[in-house]
Amino acid sequence: MTAYLDHAATTPMFPEALAAMTTQLAETGNPSSLHHAGRRARRAVEESRERIATAIGARPSEVVFTSGGTEADNLAVKGTFLARRDADPDRVRVLVPATEHHAVLDSVGFLVEHEGAQVTWLEVTPEGFVDPETVRAAIATDPASVALVSVLWAGNEIGVVQDVPAIAAIAAEHGIPVHTDAVQAVGHVPVDFSASGVDLLSMTGHKLGGPVGVGALVARRDATLVPLSHGGGQERQLRSGTLDAPAIVGFAAAAERAVTELEREATRLGALRDALIEGAMALEPGIRPSGHWQRGDVRRRLPGNAHLVVPGCDGDSLLYLLDAAGIACSTGSACQAGLPQPSHVLLALGVPESEARGALRLTLGHTSTADDVSTFLRALPGAVSRARRAREATAS
Repeated sequence: MTAYLDHAATTPMFPEALAAMTTQLAETGNPSSLHHAGRRARRAVEESRERIATAIGARPSEVVFTSGGTEADNLAVKGTFLARRDADPDRVRVLVPATEHHAVLDSVGFLVEHEGAQVTWLEVTPEGFVDPETVRAAIATDPASVALVSVLWAGNEIGVVQDVPAIAAIAAEHGIPVHTDAVQAVGHVPVDFSASGVDLLSMTGHKLGGPVGVGALVARRDATLVPLSHGGGQERQLRSGTLDAPAIVGFAAAAERAVTELEREATRLGALRDALIEGAMALEPGIRPSGHWQRGDVRRRLPGNAHLVVPGCDGDSLLYLLDAAGIACSTGSACQAGLPQPSHVLLALGVPESEARGALRLTLGHTSTADDVSTFLRALPGAVSRARRAREATAS
């Protein structure tokens, strides 16, 4: 029996999303063309835009289609910084926690290296939370110098859900735009763009049951950004390029279903997550969840996220041993897979490097069952024993 426990990396497509995309693939037409085939494709895109906007509490005109979350993060962070800095050369500070996804961290790093940006790192608690008062204090040192605040809505590794509306409200007092990477949040916890107060929100299709290769930057109409790509001027002239109508249609179908079923799925997945965490802790002394975790809490931690620290093991060894047993999981972000460094998220939480190397991210989704959890728990003791022996042999 096999168990797929890596839904945070990508989750299987919903049947209706696959059907919608397949149907659209059979249609010919560039959404930017003016003839009837182009207008038909444009109609499919605009109807999908409306469905996605409805699902997340946004206006259709605020949805800017991208190739995924990484492009959306890059456009939000770089585009906003450049626009704000160009309007006022003193606006050079970016406020960001060290626990962000690398799509944000590396965008900030690029701005530091090439555009004169300065980073103010927002501290996180040992449970992974960004205290809104920490943001207030960071802004207060020099409000006029802040170009942007960026905070994950829900962590891609440890699944902690931030109080984004509170952070946005503090930044709004000073007219500072806020971006949130909500790639892991949309479809899994309640997300209302308009009510949140954020200016920019990143999302993607393949984390919520849609296709890979399509996402969106949700940007308020008054958000000022410098585009990173130039050409035909599509998507409010923020993201030029021919729109992928089939992928967008599949994205919309998935977003609609994920949000519709959110409450029921959160309860179901939260129970499976808790059974997995408690089962692992009971099997092996020292195993503990990373970040905030409380039984039954599906609001401050993603319902399907079970991130574990396994003392005395290397996460890569555990991953390969579990994979051999038919269990797919990860040691952290799939975007960083294959890199031997310990998780930057755990290090930011104060986890010692030796322990941070023994991390496993196990994430559940709409196809997950109790059998998947049982399969993992049966395989875990043997994998831990072999991984510890391998580390001891290496050390000696």
